[in-house]
Amino acid sequence: MQNHTTLSSRRYERIELPAETFKKLGYALVDQIAGHNSSIADRPVVVTESAEALEKMLRSIASPIEEGQDAASLLENATQLLLSRSLFNGHPKFWGYITSSPAPLGILGDLLAAAVNPNVGAWILSPVATEIEKLTIEWIGQFMHYPAGGGLLVSGGNMANNIGFLAALRAKTGAETREKGLRGLRKQLTLYCSRETHTWVQKAADLYGLGTDSIRWVATAPDGSMDLEKLELGIQEDLAAGHDPFLVIGTAGSVSTGVVDPLEGISRLCKKYGLWFHVDGAYGGLAASLPELHSQFDGLEAADSVAVDPHKWLYAPLEAGCVLVKKPKHLTDAFSYHPPYYNFENSDMNYVDFGPQNSRGFRALKVWLSCHHLGMAGYRQLLREDILLARHAADLLGKTAGFQVFTSHLSITTFRYVPEELKDRAGEEEVELYLNGLNQALRNKIEQEGVFFLSNAIIEGKFALRMCIVNFRTTVKDIDAFPAYAMEVGKQLHEQSRKEAKATS
Repeated sequence: MQNHTTLSSRRYERIELPAETFKKLGYALVDQIAGHNSSIADRPVVVTESAEALEKMLRSIASPIEEGQDAASLLENATQLLLSRSLFNGHPKFWGYITSSPAPLGILGDLLAAAVNPNVGAWILSPVATEIEKLTIEWIGQFMHYPAGGGLLVSGGNMANNIGFLAALRAKTGAETREKGLRGLRKQLTLYCSRETHTWVQKAADLYGLGTDSIRWVATAPDGSMDLEKLELGIQEDLAAGHDPFLVIGTAGSVSTGVVDPLEGISRLCKKYGLWFHVDGAYGGLAASLPELHSQFDGLEAADSVAVDPHKWLYAPLEAGCVLVKKPKHLTDAFSYHPPYYNFENSDMNYVDFGPQNSRGFRALKVWLSCHHLGMAGYRQLLREDILLARHAADLLGKTAGFQVFTSHLSITTFRYVPEELKDRAGEEEVELYLNGLNQALRNKIEQEGVFFLSNAIIEGKFALRMCIVNFRTTVKDIDAFPAYAMEVGKQLHEQSRKEAKATS
């Protein structure tokens, strides 16, 4: 046991960096980040390296030494490693998964938030941070024309959607299930979503005890949006079978193609049958702010809960998701408990009562700063430009021989490469199988070379390349450079495949 003399001379110099040292390290880091941002377009989008090579590199710069290492060299090595061997979603040619370029002011916001380190679980632990989060939620609701009574900043779309799901479950089953759980229910709960819905819904149904067979996958119309007739038919069939429908999920911007479900029609059916209406707008919900697209989102304002991701189309650094609700009571009914060691009764704005986390980081600051920096008009212009760039890509690819465009919704365009000699045979089973493999190889090659970065989608069984633009750095020049590059890589892969086929025949 340490004696009093040892404790009185407790050493903390290593962890408590002197002010001059902290400033020196911090200024150097900010300089390197600024240089990285200003030159990012001149670098590859990604440098492909094996997990083994990266692990070896990390072990060489930070091996587990008993006495620790110098802070300056550690930070410098980590900076160089991250700035040279990452996938850069801030690159103007990154059009892959729905992760945006991080706004520079948001980067600084994260630094400031970490420095203060408030626990935004209770007002007393984070007075200013709590108020900023409240105003940020209010701003997001106003921006997308959703009458939010309250909400919560969370890690991302999965968690925002899960919270909406749990709020719906509690609203449907009542407080009794807090003690008895779902085992006390006499009827099977059922929920409804289109086949384009993100996989968060399977996770939620699984984790919260309903089982994935409680999900009714509603067929889609030709454009990929939910078929309202099939939705109502499914609800009626479940009611006749003695089940208990409780939730319909409408998607405002699907992950694969960006299509928006008929939200107004869904809201009418939810009202008719007394179901909770949740909108997964993690990607596209914020586009409801655009006057020219507002009609696509009619019905959003009627949702009981909405999920959106500021780290997608508000360009916030990860992590920043958000769930909005009409009535805050639906969140507190689902999540509020008051153990004796809490002394938070001096405020009714304790976010511990609104979601599953107790300790919560200050995610709202980076969003709040950028909201006030750009304003609603600034954000609307950036969203509009992303959408116009995706449409430009669709037009350009559609006019370029060798490409077939499938869809263009919001800022997502899907397409594939089709060699000229196969154009007239597209649709034949053997040719379709070949094109699927060829386009998958093309996507992999593009990713490996690191000049551009795309993802993929499956459109009616066809493997498609997927360009998703949530990137304030992307320009028309970047888009215009893509078709010729992809064509050249596609031709090389096709020719290689033909040679291999001849060699084995």
